[in-house]
Amino acid sequence: MRENGKDYYEILGVPRNATKEEIKRAYRRLALQYHPDRNKSPDAEEKFKEISEAYAVLIDDEKRKLYDMYGRAGVSQSYSTEDLFKSTWVDFDELFRDLGFGGFESVFERFFGFGRRKPQPEPTVVEAEIGLDEVFQGGVKEVPITFQTTCQRCNGTGGEPGHVDKCEACGGTGRKVERVQTGFMYFTSVTTCSKCRGYGTVVRKACTTCRGSGAVNQTEKVVVNIPAGISDGESLVIRGKGLFDKSAGARGDLVVHVRVRTGRMFRMDRDKLVMYLPVAPSEVVTQRELTVPFFGENLRIKLRRDLLDRPLILKGKGPPVYGGGRKDLEIKVVIDLPENIDREQFKRYAELLSSESAQMDQMRKRLFSQQP
Repeated sequence: MRENGKDYYEILGVPRNATKEEIKRAYRRLALQYHPDRNKSPDAEEKFKEISEAYAVLIDDEKRKLYDMYGRAGVSQSYSTEDLFKSTWVDFDELFRDLGFGGFESVFERFFGFGRRKPQPEPTVVEAEIGLDEVFQGGVKEVPITFQTTCQRCNGTGGEPGHVDKCEACGGTGRKVERVQTGFMYFTSVTTCSKCRGYGTVVRKACTTCRGSGAVNQTEKVVVNIPAGISDGESLVIRGKGLFDKSAGARGDLVVHVRVRTGRMFRMDRDKLVMYLPVAPSEVVTQRELTVPFFGENLRIKLRRDLLDRPLILKGKGPPVYGGGRKDLEIKVVIDLPENIDREQFKRYAELLSSESAQMDQMRKRLFSQQP
């Protein structure tokens, strides 16, 4: 705020006892004259800022009273340049639109470097579990969330319709201005009104729908598009679908942490998908060729004995990745014995044991005799 310069009344060209309507007419005339979009002279922008500051003070009863009593010093002790315009925001916005300059926010962001900065609503974080089929092909997930939204009955005031009054303690501003005189010095402090807690209104009877909170619970199923190739632990952000944040007056974003359900047969690594392939001993010995159904396609795998010691890598057969291409698929062969063996199968295993046991005993004897 400028500490030096002409008197605010002189800047607008109105008498000290001017009415609000006279002050508004004077500002409209000067704004049309000095707005830099209409006036290209070098000093037009500075003059526009000057008349806007004068108008912001004189059109507001509290600020005008401070100015009449203590001059610019009294106003500057209570208000920053940005705060100076906040209480008259609606008045400025309506006036500027009438003049064809667009909204107040766009004008003052341009000339004063600030706008109506609202607090950003807090995001809502949830988890969603998906299967490997959704990693390969993508899908749609419905995520249920319970959020708060503005109560329609009281429009967020928390009071029963007809039972919400302007706070008499602060005059509806939400602030209390206190002046203390010490000798010839005056000290001014601005604090949040304790009666209305800064809201500017007092509720005489709580809203019967929201019980005075100003918000009600609502359950909604948010549709989340799962892109193919998403990895375990990644997050998806759905704008404006989170919980209602009362301090910000809006719903925040919904952040969905994705967990991939793999089961016992798979493991997701950063650059590949690991598959554990159960096989019978006879399938390895006979080097059987398997056909394994695998997320929309069939894999043909030729079993070999060396696959028990090292995995089989299939390039580009894993899940898709962002930007194109696919990860690798690593297949680890695991010997798995039948869970239920009938008498006939047991007899065959016994016959096989009798023919293999002598050979295996000789091999183990040779191997262990070579240990240091």
